[in-house]
Amino acid sequence: MSSRTITRSTSSSAVATRIVSSRLTVQTSGAGFIDITRDVDAFLREARAAEGAVTVFIRHTSASLTIQENADPTVLLDLTTALDRAAPENAGWRHDTEGPDDMPAHIKTMLTATSLQIPVLDGDMALGTWQGIYLIEHRARPHRREIVLQFIGATRD
Repeated sequence: MSSRTITRSTSSSAVATRIVSSRLTVQTSGAGFIDITRDVDAFLREARAAEGAVTVFIRHTSASLTIQENADPTVLLDLTTALDRAAPENAGWRHDTEGPDDMPAHIKTMLTATSLQIPVLDGDMALGTWQGIYLIEHRARPHRREIVLQFIGATRD
């Protein structure tokens, strides 16, 4: 029998009095991960966020979002390799109207996420030490991607 220690902080509460929304446009340079953590943080500062949640939603079906390690760039390279193995270009896909990378991009989006919700505590995202928010461009050529940011919660006066 193993012993374990579990602790929990005291609860905090806030009245959700604001909904603040914005659109973030990101020009990608092709397939890969783009760290947007600072952009989401800047939105929260502008919104004067205190306590609540921020939703990050990408308005596309061939690009996606993830929260992932931001310290070692080889993690992102390995994740790219894993996604490419899960949905290779030359697998005989029927949907290829926009090129051989289109259907694999849709599959990669389905395997990751189009929406993230992150708690905001005392004005800061409650991300772990090594976590960052990434847009993942799944297409080979550059694209203009639109992300909707929405904070719901209490704001600073």
